[in-house]
Amino acid sequence: MNVTVLAKYQRLEAEGIWHRSPGEQRRDVIVSVGKTSITISTPAEIALTHWSLPAMERTNPGQMPALYCPEGDASETLELAEDAFVEAVERVLESVRRRQRRSGRVRRLVAVGLLIASLGGAALWLPGATARHTASLLPDVARASIGTAVLAKMDPMTGPPCEAPSGIRALDHLQVRLFGAKSLRLVFLPSALPETAHLPGGIILLAHNLLQQVESPETLAVHVLAEDIRRNHGDPVARLLHVAGIKAVLVLLTQGTVPDEALARMAEHVVTTIPSPVPTGVLMDRLAAVGMTIRDNANPEDVPGQSTATVARAVAPGALPILDDGDWIALQGICED
Repeated sequence: MNVTVLAKYQRLEAEGIWHRSPGEQRRDVIVSVGKTSITISTPAEIALTHWSLPAMERTNPGQMPALYCPEGDASETLELAEDAFVEAVERVLESVRRRQRRSGRVRRLVAVGLLIASLGGAALWLPGATARHTASLLPDVARASIGTAVLAKMDPMTGPPCEAPSGIRALDHLQVRLFGAKSLRLVFLPSALPETAHLPGGIILLAHNLLQQVESPETLAVHVLAEDIRRNHGDPVARLLHVAGIKAVLVLLTQGTVPDEALARMAEHVVTTIPSPVPTGVLMDRLAAVGMTIRDNANPEDVPGQSTATVARAVAPGALPILDDGDWIALQGICED
């Protein structure tokens, strides 16, 4: 394995094996370690995910190959087999931990010590870095609370979530079909949302007009899975805190809440953001995992800018339907009270 060390461990690159979850296939990846995060990419340099170094932990100290996971999520793993690379990664992690100890003891939302230590240099911090670091401190319950609060702030722009009872039952069936027991929530909004979006706490938002554009449950599933890929690419809390601004970050650190005006900015950002393309290869893997295939005469290429709609038009029903006809009809009426 070739290992490149730049600027005395400020950047490292090597090969590894990434496992997103127990139900998904392991993948050969390229691991790039920077000063504050690692990037896990395909051999073709398409980024699959990012991990924050302060929230990264080793699950088998002293053993090889070394296994790492994001803090608190042992279902996603990264396997590294090169001794020299693992040693360098451990030095980077130790350096990050030393910086954290010098900044003071930080425990979740009780971060007054961190605030005092960082105020002197706050003007020199990039807002994005501050938001990412704050987000890494939040427990799952706080993330879910922020997601629910932003969803409520979207009501004036999108209308309240669609809740026709038969449509909600069909939506629950779709969620279980695509994600199994994973704790996710699918929500249809009646207007304004461009296509799909996501919020912290495992909330995936779908525009009602998307139901009028797709031809089958399978094509809808492509859009849902594409948004889940976006949701897992980076930290949704960090992105929204960056939008909210440094004042909102400081209030969250000291008071454990996000100001109403910041929640409104977050909601507007979600509603007005056009979904970005996702790597076609990653999307195809997700389709295969739920039993969906591409038509024989279709050949979507894994190229930058490939749209989700292009893949959706090429998808074919699998042996196990995404939804039965009754659920599909009910789902199409989810916004009709």
